[in-house]
Amino acid sequence: MEFRLLGDLEVRVDGRRVELGHHRQRCVLAVLLVEAGRRVSIDQLLDRVWGHHPPRHGRDTLYSYLSRLRQMLAAVDGARIARQSGGYAISVDPMTVDMHRFQRWVGEARAADDAHARRLLEQALAQWRGDAFANLDTPWLNTLREGLIQQRHAAELDLTDAHLRSGRHAELIPALTMRAARHPLDERLAGQLMLALYRSGRSAEALQHYQRIRLHLVEELGADPGPSLQDLHRRILTADPTTTPPASTPATLPEPGPPGIVPRQLPAPPARFTGRRAELGQLSRALDECGRPGGTVVISSIGGIGGIGKTWLALRWAHENVDRFPDGQLFANLRGFDPIEQPLSPATAVRGFLEALGVDPQGMPTDLDAQVGLYRSLVAGRRMLIMLDNVRDADQAAPLLPGSPTCTVVVTSRHQLAGMAAANGTRPVALDALDDAEAHQLLLQQLGADRLAAEPEAVAYLLACCAGLPLALAVLAARAVLSPQLPLAAFAAELRDTTGRLDAWDTGDLRTNLRAVFTASYLGLSRRAAEVFGLLGLVPGPDIGLGAIAALTGLPPARVRGPLRELEGMSLVHQHTPGRWRMHDLVRLYAAEQAREDRPETARQAALRRLVDFHLHTAYAAERLLAPHRLPIKLGAPAPGSWQGPPADHTAAWTWFADEHACLLATQHLAAKQNWHEAVWQLAWSLGTFHFRRGTIQDQFDSWLAGLEAARDLDDPEAQVSAHRILGHTCTRMGRHGLAMDHLQQALTLAQRTGDLAAQAQIHQGLAMSWAQREDFRQALEHTTQALDHYQALDDPVRTADALNDMGWYASKLGLHTEGLAHCEAALALFRRHQNRDGEANTLDSLGYIAHHTGQYDQALSYYNEALRLLQEIGNAFDEANTLEHLGDVHATIGDRQQARSAWRQALRLYQAQNRAEDADRVQRRSPAV
Repeated sequence: MEFRLLGDLEVRVDGRRVELGHHRQRCVLAVLLVEAGRRVSIDQLLDRVWGHHPPRHGRDTLYSYLSRLRQMLAAVDGARIARQSGGYAISVDPMTVDMHRFQRWVGEARAADDAHARRLLEQALAQWRGDAFANLDTPWLNTLREGLIQQRHAAELDLTDAHLRSGRHAELIPALTMRAARHPLDERLAGQLMLALYRSGRSAEALQHYQRIRLHLVEELGADPGPSLQDLHRRILTADPTTTPPASTPATLPEPGPPGIVPRQLPAPPARFTGRRAELGQLSRALDECGRPGGTVVISSIGGIGGIGKTWLALRWAHENVDRFPDGQLFANLRGFDPIEQPLSPATAVRGFLEALGVDPQGMPTDLDAQVGLYRSLVAGRRMLIMLDNVRDADQAAPLLPGSPTCTVVVTSRHQLAGMAAANGTRPVALDALDDAEAHQLLLQQLGADRLAAEPEAVAYLLACCAGLPLALAVLAARAVLSPQLPLAAFAAELRDTTGRLDAWDTGDLRTNLRAVFTASYLGLSRRAAEVFGLLGLVPGPDIGLGAIAALTGLPPARVRGPLRELEGMSLVHQHTPGRWRMHDLVRLYAAEQAREDRPETARQAALRRLVDFHLHTAYAAERLLAPHRLPIKLGAPAPGSWQGPPADHTAAWTWFADEHACLLATQHLAAKQNWHEAVWQLAWSLGTFHFRRGTIQDQFDSWLAGLEAARDLDDPEAQVSAHRILGHTCTRMGRHGLAMDHLQQALTLAQRTGDLAAQAQIHQGLAMSWAQREDFRQALEHTTQALDHYQALDDPVRTADALNDMGWYASKLGLHTEGLAHCEAALALFRRHQNRDGEANTLDSLGYIAHHTGQYDQALSYYNEALRLLQEIGNAFDEANTLEHLGDVHATIGDRQQARSAWRQALRLYQAQNRAEDADRVQRRSPAV
């Protein structure tokens, strides 16, 4: 069985072609094969197969195509199209698809020695039978085809480099000559041809070719060749011996860094792009200048006003050069000039990068300097691209700059970042408006030559109003595409009648105002889409999910998708990941103004209240799924139309928190600004388990500081007790013991004043933990005893069990093993009776410790192994590491060094993955051979 995409679409079984039906049906199969093994949503299929013009009954048509394809593939062993949540996926081995084979072999070649790399690259390039998807035509596939062509070209260049290093110079010249003619501005290809000619004794021809490409670059780009090509030209002129023997040819880049997670965070490249060849060349030359061992960090700063196309340029260049960064790409929008949201803090951005690099959030350092140090260590020696988008100033970007000469940094900002240029030697790329020819070309790409030629005066006026601003051109062209029946003169007339108000972005060097462009698009929206657009401008947070949009608008989710598709077609919103949308900062500002003008204050307040209640009630329901034994709080009724029900299960709850985390923090900030105090502290409470398990302790601290202020404004003693108690627990985990004691004592005083025994018990447990971290187990035992008394008086069996286990552990740490055993056995019975597997596993670990220290080694091994089984079932890797270390201790005691090293080795791997340096050092000190 073989699936072929690199040429005409074909499916072959035992060498025979399978009939696949007509064009659109084949496009559906192509989209599924590109995403082999991954779910493609229904909306994505519709967009990728039909673009912005799906048939009237698009879903029904799509279902019929899928049904036929499933029947055609039914007899093919190992290939099945399956329905998954909200979409479809084709289940095939990716290595049966030529495109995936090509990409995998190219990736493996870049980490292989020359001999193996040549075989892999030749094998990869042999997969091509013509242009990818040659018999298919959709906008999405056309864009993908362009990207694959670039990947093929990069693989050909890699293979040529490998052949040059092996001494095959003369035989490469014919093919290199033809390819250089097809790519007259490719400096890497020109260098390969020059080197092959020179090493074949044809130095005059090598020098002539240099002059040819130099003239091409000057004529086309107004620039000289980059430093690498100039250096090769100099070495050929001087007969430098380093150009002769292949073995001594210096490597252009260090070897790839150590294997590991390879992040691919780049957003998609812009679908429409024109001009900017000089700026793209500047970025490439900046990389070439430091592409040698011993070079410095490359920081290319792209400046310009909002909407000028900074991010478009950066992404276009990054995707064109993605093969130069085999160890991954990191991307962060720092929101330096966001009109609503605060700039992203360096601490938040660094944590995001660390998670993308595979760092366990639970084990992540809490100190910013330590996080920055860990980040720089992880990227050291790796050929990576770090893109920092929308930077406010040099101080915001400084912690995100790597220290390795192998990394490339691209920064976009409206500021010139003079401080960064002085400190880091940035290569600034200043963006101006597109010239008339480039702006005309951008409209031509979207509207077609016939439509522009029919109305030259209207086109000239539209170009004048847009003044070369790429964002303004894209929005206007998108509206015209969606309304092909309207003459361009109608759009021009609307611009003449519109007054501009976005004065903050009327910089004087543009001949129009952004508001006029946005209004021309806004007036073309349907009523429902216009209402959704305005409300989206009020939303806090970096993006928004479908459920939140439904709550904001008061519409069912199914009725929101249509307006969202309309807004996407107008380029007013962007679905950057399935089910989540975001707006450009200027568009969002305009949308908020429209909401204020078109909707009364009461309607705006009601929409924001629905949004807050959606996040609050969903977060509370998700929290109850994560920690069903936690003492609940009581929420008020949600605003009508705000809540769509709880997540389906524990896994769905965790995923929802992960997707919505930044928005939940922004929502809490919004609630504080609106003086909705109950929502503020209740959101902090609902985020508690997620923050602790994920290890985002700083977020827990910040959210509860806001919660404490809200509880004080409410004059709610119970909420204040919760805030002080959880802040105390959080400070204990942060190692801030003085502040922890202060909060816990305030909580205890308030709880005693109100007579809240349950809260007093929890506070005593927090005090016990704080004392235990300072090795004062006697004080810890006294506080736990008081907690136990309160829980027993409240007849709370689960928390009684929790306190009993704590008492058993602290007693055992004091050497009172008989007393500790009795407490832990009682705890275990209660946990099992109430099916609390977390508590059961922790108590088994305590019993293992007691058995070990009382000489009952077989019993200790049994307890620890049972605890491990439970911890692995519930995914508690943090406590699993502790139990593995304890298990190794028992094996070492009884003289089984092999089993001890095996357990310690597993513990060490988990400690290192969680960045628990002290624990890892302790294990290594016990057995240096681990």
